[in-house]
Amino acid sequence: MLSPWEVSVAALLLVVNVVVSWWLRLGLGRQIVLSAVRMVAQLSLLGLVLKQIFALASFPPVMLLAAAMTIIAGLSSISRVENRYPSIHLTAIISVWASSWLVTAVMITAIVRPTPWYAPQIVIPLLGMVLGNSLTGISLAMDRFVSELKNRRGEVEMRLSLGATRWEATREIFAASARTAMVPILNTMSVAGIVSIPGMMTGQLLAGAPPIQAVKYQIMIMFVIAAAIAIGVMIALGISFYRVTTSDHQLKL
Repeated sequence: MLSPWEVSVAALLLVVNVVVSWWLRLGLGRQIVLSAVRMVAQLSLLGLVLKQIFALASFPPVMLLAAAMTIIAGLSSISRVENRYPSIHLTAIISVWASSWLVTAVMITAIVRPTPWYAPQIVIPLLGMVLGNSLTGISLAMDRFVSELKNRRGEVEMRLSLGATRWEATREIFAASARTAMVPILNTMSVAGIVSIPGMMTGQLLAGAPPIQAVKYQIMIMFVIAAAIAIGVMIALGISFYRVTTSDHQLKL
């Protein structure tokens, strides 16, 4: 178990970031400190909340926390999107919720199968990992899609004026946005176990789990995360497609 002193030693390593920011005049010193303080506060609060929920081991608190995590993840994914359209926040929440809850349900009912099925010490960490990766993919996809439509608006409208349907006019941008969102997880999967030991496997090894068992769990969660990103990206781009185009095959930004 880590002591407060040992955690503070790790915190001192953040000085490296501050020094780099100062040396290159990045102006990130204040942001680094604020981000670190915010992270510590959030994780400490989460620890207290999880302690109570784990002690209760009741269905309503688990679902309430899962719902709160999902909404926050959806809203957080939009914070990174520069170009937006009306109802984009709702689009993000729906995409994150549908993809993350679907694959987590499959993971809980068909793979991990805890008893009870809503066991908080199993459901919450697994859902959290899926949400964190899904929101990143959805954020990348939506930002690329809307930005490209705005930057290439003249090209898209020219295609529409020449008789192309809204799908034919935007399919290339749609595909490029999906690819942008899915490349990071594919890169992570390609180097897992060679360049890096992923988080879930590291946690299990630190907890004393047999290496082969830790490998199995890590393989499982990587496949689940990849599926969640693909589903979430397709839902987000699909909704966005219908939000920024009309049934008359016109662009509506």
